[in-house]
Amino acid sequence: MMLTRLKAKSERKFAKQICKVVLDHFEKEYSRELGDAWHTVRDILTSPSCWQYAVLLNRFNYPFELEKDLHLKGYHSLFQGSLPYYPKSMKCYLSRTPHRMPSERHQIGNLKKYYLLNAASLLPVLALELRDGEKVLDLCAGPGGKSIALLQCAYPGYLHCNEYDSLRLRWLRQTLESFIPQPLVNVIKVSELDGREMGDAQPETFDKVLVDAPCSNDRSWLFSSDSQNAACRISQRRNLPLLQIELLRSAIKALRPGGLLVYSTCTLSKAENQDVISEVLNSYSNIMPVDIKEMARTCSQDFTFAPTGQECGLLVIPDKGKAWGPMYVAKLKKSWTT
Repeated sequence: MMLTRLKAKSERKFAKQICKVVLDHFEKEYSRELGDAWHTVRDILTSPSCWQYAVLLNRFNYPFELEKDLHLKGYHSLFQGSLPYYPKSMKCYLSRTPHRMPSERHQIGNLKKYYLLNAASLLPVLALELRDGEKVLDLCAGPGGKSIALLQCAYPGYLHCNEYDSLRLRWLRQTLESFIPQPLVNVIKVSELDGREMGDAQPETFDKVLVDAPCSNDRSWLFSSDSQNAACRISQRRNLPLLQIELLRSAIKALRPGGLLVYSTCTLSKAENQDVISEVLNSYSNIMPVDIKEMARTCSQDFTFAPTGQECGLLVIPDKGKAWGPMYVAKLKKSWTT
């Protein structure tokens, strides 16, 4: 009884923080784009007590004891080796219940043992199929979770982490310092360039490029308690697809022929997802879609996907017992002919 009262109290606390301006905006847009699925998605997005957190283990300071403990608590391994590309070095554990472990404190000189994240954010990393020795660009890298995940997959010959926003850049530096041992830090470059300039600065340099683009982050936007700030964000939202397309154009320039590019966002918005990718595919003859439907098939045990109408694009939507996402992932390849 006591637990029920506490849960109700915490849900009331969260409910107060939901921004009605944003929720009304999402209600109009997403009920049109997602149909009936929006009702379940909305219920989960507006109830943080239902949110789930995955535990990505750090191979550079491997927590064997924690791993045993997670097994005892009923956590299971993500994907369980069912994907064609799933490196053994990446270990991520999920609980079916919305249990959240405490985050570790940042301590200079001590590597953290695990990183808490939305499990769906590993899909863009896995879609990139990183191999040892490759040159990789993480174009919008802050706060650093996907860079850390990339390094769990393989040892790149060179990893360029770029972040234009100064606050996110500070987080990125701290995240890398917290998870990556010194020898590996030597192959990582951190920069704060406007991502739209990267293609001109480093043309045809990278084997793989990840564009985890700035987007209308649905989870955090819903809890912008200040309605003036929310109204401002919603008006800026119309300009985001243009920025995302410009970042992709820059990423395409930075990618070598034959290289792979993955685009991702943490929004459900069709304008920022499928429409951005369609625009890029329509304007480049040397950029090809890569079919990733197989990824959705093999991951359906852990994630719920909404149809995107694209072979190269997946959209993870939050569902009951699978409260992961939103996460859109699209995979493209640069051909050798222009």
